Amino acid sequence: MSDEKDPLAPANDTGAEAEADAAPATPEERVVTLEAELAETQDRLLRALAETENTRRRAQRERADAEKYGIAKFAGDLLSVADNLRRALDSLPESEARDDRTRSLLSGVAATERELLAAFERHGLKRIDPMGERFDHNFHQAVFEIEHSGRPAGTIVEVLQPGYVVHDRLLRPAMVGVAKGGPPAVEPDGTDDGA
Repeated sequence: MSDEKDPLAPANDTGAEAEADAAPATPEERVVTLEAELAETQDRLLRALAETENTRRRAQRERADAEKYGIAKFAGDLLSVADNLRRALDSLPESEARDDRTRSLLSGVAATERELLAAFERHGLKRIDPMGERFDHNFHQAVFEIEHSGRPAGTIVEVLQPGYVVHDRLLRPAMVGVAKGGPPAVEPDGTDDGA
């Protein structure tokens, strides 16, 4: 019964034998194999380091954007407050106020508007009030056109609602009326903008 295998005896390590059979026969072949493995490992390491650096930069950029533009939603909600303060001031010019109480009320509303706009400025929010400027679809929304305004075509002749930007991003476009017809606008370089 010596030909039978003992079930409790350790199995032959066929993996080690296969590795030994696959191993290069000469030391030079072994060096070449190890150098190839080293080069592959270095390549993987460099790629992993580059990916880590890219991830770090992306996270840093996203953090900076969040700090810079994170106020946009809150600021957007406050724009109607700024609009209403301006409407209140425009509804009764200070020169038409007849008594001290009305003048005092107007003064308080004006001070509140100034403080709100100053807070906007401190946080990178700027008002766009483009009266008389050339229409720019990046910052303005044309609501209507006015013919025979006496202004060059494409000039903003009425601002219905000011716009706002947060740093360099548009928060709300200015709603405007634009001159139609009339003389063509002259570009800053002195050339005619006409067709």
